[in-house]
Amino acid sequence: MTDTVEPRRFRTIWISDVHLGTHDCKADALLAFLKDHESETLYLVGDVVDGWALRRGWHWPQAHNDVVQKVLRKARKGTRVVFVPGNHDEFARAYAGHSFGGVEVALEAMHVTADGRRLWVVHGDAFDPVVTRHRWLVPLSSGFLAFLRWLHVPWAWRTVRPLLGRPYRSLAALVKNRANAAMAALGDFEKRATEGAKRRGADGVVCGHVHVPASRVVNGVLYLNDGDWVESCTALVEHRDGRLEILRVPPIERRPPRRPQDVRTAMPPLLVAAGRVH
Repeated sequence: MTDTVEPRRFRTIWISDVHLGTHDCKADALLAFLKDHESETLYLVGDVVDGWALRRGWHWPQAHNDVVQKVLRKARKGTRVVFVPGNHDEFARAYAGHSFGGVEVALEAMHVTADGRRLWVVHGDAFDPVVTRHRWLVPLSSGFLAFLRWLHVPWAWRTVRPLLGRPYRSLAALVKNRANAAMAALGDFEKRATEGAKRRGADGVVCGHVHVPASRVVNGVLYLNDGDWVESCTALVEHRDGRLEILRVPPIERRPPRRPQDVRTAMPPLLVAAGRVH
């Protein structure tokens, strides 16, 4: 007889910046999280699918397919799923106001917590001056990482660190964490986000985009960033009483093969319906 573990239940869960379609996506960790955590409402706060990366080259292993299937299964079983597209999956913004497989697509949302606080939910690329004013700079970091991968630098990084007695750490995580933290500081990201929430009469803002999980008050407005599933593996949750908490999930690290065998699907990633995840 096998013991079954009851999933943790929350009123609301927010996740963002999954970047399905990239080598750095921690799809296995996210799938485990989705299996172990249930909620009445699930917000997907942008950059769930990385359309930019998929245009450069197709990478869609089974684990990425499984994440999509798990989200669709949650929607079928009664979870309200709201998808707020980001800049990497901005193709979905054209479908705002529509529902696909039970998943609502919206440019933004206003969430009311159990204790009555109004939270503005938006991806956050509109607060990023690099995206809004210097869009041509955005693909450079991704291109740089792709160049390092072509040189097998990430493989050497993973191989050498254990020999030096250092724990595993993603090279992409190191590069992006430094860049995103600098962008958040230099671009006054949090200030722009909270000012936008205040203009809408909200008590706080929930966003992603910068891959830096956070929960703090900025100028009297609650700033909440649910992080990402590339480096931090974090989610924002609302408990039954309205209490908000950032959960961090240990990543399931797997060394990729030299030549990964990708699963090619005939349909767009958001509409993939092959296989079942239980």
